[in-house]
Formats: sequence, structure tokens, C-alpha cells
Amino acid sequence: MIKARPSSSGFTLIELLVAITILAIIAVLGWRGLDSIVRARVSLTTELEQTRGIQISFAQLENDSAHIAGDFLLPGRTSLYASGQNLIMIRIVNEDLQPTRLQVVAYRVVEGVLSRRESEATRDMRVLDSILQSALSGTDNMPAVNLQSNIIAFEMRTWNSSENNWRVAGSDLASGNQQGAKAVPPKTGLEVSLQLQGREHPLLKVFLLGAA
Repeated sequence: MIKARPSSSGFTLIELLVAITILAIIAVLGWRGLDSIVRARVSLTTELEQTRGIQISFAQLENDSAHIAGDFLLPGRTSLYASGQNLIMIRIVNEDLQPTRLQVVAYRVVEGVLSRRESEATRDMRVLDSILQSALSGTDNMPAVNLQSNIIAFEMRTWNSSENNWRVAGSDLASGNQQGAKAVPPKTGLEVSLQLQGREHPLLKVFLLGAA
């Protein structure tokens, strides 16, 4: 009498191939989902960093604009120069138990990075003029603080009270000397536009000069 061979348990080769294929498909789908999450996180982090940098830049610009020196402190001079990729201001510095002093503040975009520089505060107009001329020529040694990167355009306009109109930055310098020819109308407003890489529209803000 011949005994029947017991049936063997386990997976066939076809079943193993099907299982491996299913696992591979699940792994690919999972990797794509994870990659999408990582990319979204990187994009969101970059956008948040840009937003934070813009907020800091605009807040600092607003503070400097509010404390810009008036004509009574700068006889025969102007307190704001905006031309090309440079914005230079003369602002008032008020500290406890200290007399009112003046300092030069300069914003500049170099290789897509917006930086801010400020001089030591002084009451000596000759020292102030020397610092200002160095800042205008780009030869100053004021320490710089980087505010925002990935900038592809930095544009400015000034509002002149007597003209009741916006003036493109730089036209003031073209119409008078850099010591602030009196023919140039006093400025009461500043418009700054920053175009960041990867953003469709520029970020624009208007600052009131001497609002403090």
C-alpha cells in the first residue's frame, strides 16, 4: 500500500513575486509622499524666513524714517538720499542723559543682500559731513548688518510736499548737488519696493518721514 505524500505548506514563487511587487509599489508611494512633505516643509521654512526678514527690514526702515533729521537740524543739507541700490539717511539719536545727536544710516543691496549700516552718533557737523560723503561714495567702514537675501530688485520713490507728487529715487540728486541744494523740495514720504526671488509680486511699503 502506497502512502500519500503529505502536502507541503508555504508560498509559491508567483505568490512571493506578487507580494514583493505590492511592497515595492507601497514603498514608492510612501517615498513620494514623504518627499512631497519634505519639499513642502523646506518651501514653507524658506517663505517664513523671507517673511521674517522683510518684517525686520520694514520695521527698521520705519524706525529710521520716523527719526529722520529735520531741516532745522541740517541747514543747507538734505537728510535723505535715494539712488540706485542705495538709501542713505541722517537720523536723530536721542538717549537718556545725552544731548540730541545725529548719525548716518545707509541701506544697500549688494549681490541680492540688503544690509544696513550706521555710523557713530555725533554733534560735529564736519564729522557728519565726512561720514555722509563716505557713505555716498561707498567708501565708509561702518559695520553692516544683513537684513534680507534673495533680493532681485530694490526700488524707491520719495514724496515731496511742495510738488504733491512721487519722485523717482535719484532724481533729487540729478537736480541738485549732494550737499542738498535748496531747490530740491523737502521730502515727507518714502516708498520702498522689494522684489524677492521666487515671488510674483514685489513687497511695497510707504513710510512717513519725521513721524516720531
